[in-house]
Amino acid sequence: MHLPEIMLTVLWIGMTAYVLFAGADFGGGVWDLLAGGTEHGRSQRALVEHSIGPVWEANHVWLIFVIVLTWTGIPPVFAAIASTLYIPLTAVALGIIARGAAFAFRKVSREPWQQRLFGATFAFSSVVTPFFLGTVAGAIASGRVPPGIAAGDLVSSWLNPTSLVSGVLAVGTAAYLAAVYLTRDAQREGDSDLTEAFRRRALSAGLFVGLMSALGLLVLRADSPPLYDKLTSGSALPLLVLSVSAGVVSLALLLWGRLYLAVRLTAALAVAGLLWGWGVGQYPVLLPGTTLEEAAATDTVLSASLGALGVGALLLLPSLWWLYATFQRDRTASKEQPTSPTGQ
Repeated sequence: MHLPEIMLTVLWIGMTAYVLFAGADFGGGVWDLLAGGTEHGRSQRALVEHSIGPVWEANHVWLIFVIVLTWTGIPPVFAAIASTLYIPLTAVALGIIARGAAFAFRKVSREPWQQRLFGATFAFSSVVTPFFLGTVAGAIASGRVPPGIAAGDLVSSWLNPTSLVSGVLAVGTAAYLAAVYLTRDAQREGDSDLTEAFRRRALSAGLFVGLMSALGLLVLRADSPPLYDKLTSGSALPLLVLSVSAGVVSLALLLWGRLYLAVRLTAALAVAGLLWGWGVGQYPVLLPGTTLEEAAATDTVLSASLGALGVGALLLLPSLWWLYATFQRDRTASKEQPTSPTGQ
């Protein structure tokens, strides 16, 4: 495997981590939006806040990782995407900022009207941000981002059937992952009512994602036949089969087995299989008429970038693992322990 392939593989691993972790983060905001009235939805919103509160900023490390590696590893592709798709990308940036600010301010607000305002901003941004990220993916997948600075249409490049379906699928996937994760969190907290509530949400979201995935293939067949052919008959097909199989197993485990920890793994596998199926199906073409070998930076730049990432990973990955593991522990015992005067 040459340096460009190594770089692209590492980039796609980072993309997968962002989809699985930040996707569930956004999905928590979707369920916050659909939780109901202030009193009715209080327990659901409290679980969402507890689950994503410690990690919501850390999840965006993966987005920064993907952006930086794209910028340094395949600069012509970065330039084309950033310039042609600056409208949805700007919407994504604004959504992330508004969502993070609203989440922080809602926690310290005391007035009901302030909590409602910041809560609505947090929930709305949690829906529109993954939607616009999905439209970006749809624009790239359907070949509407040509090489060059702002060479593509600034509106139709992301406002088209494939992008719209991809945007809705991104929101549905985020909601599905969040519901699966929250089901397990509620079970660990010993709340059977919340566990059942999010189990039902996970089932409905999983069925919705399955239907949207099937619809997406039909839209792709009409909108981008070359990519459709690669996905359904080429090397990407096994990954799509894996994704569908893992999705079916996830729904079965939710419906009959109620094995919520196992469902986390199969749900993540279903989403990752779909993402990698797209990547493998499009490889080696990154943009119309542009292959990886043509767009990749020099070996010197790639070596330096990958080397720096390797050193950084020695610090970052154990830190992230410790962060996630710390806040995924069973808190039942800790609730029974007296707190210190500082509340710690």
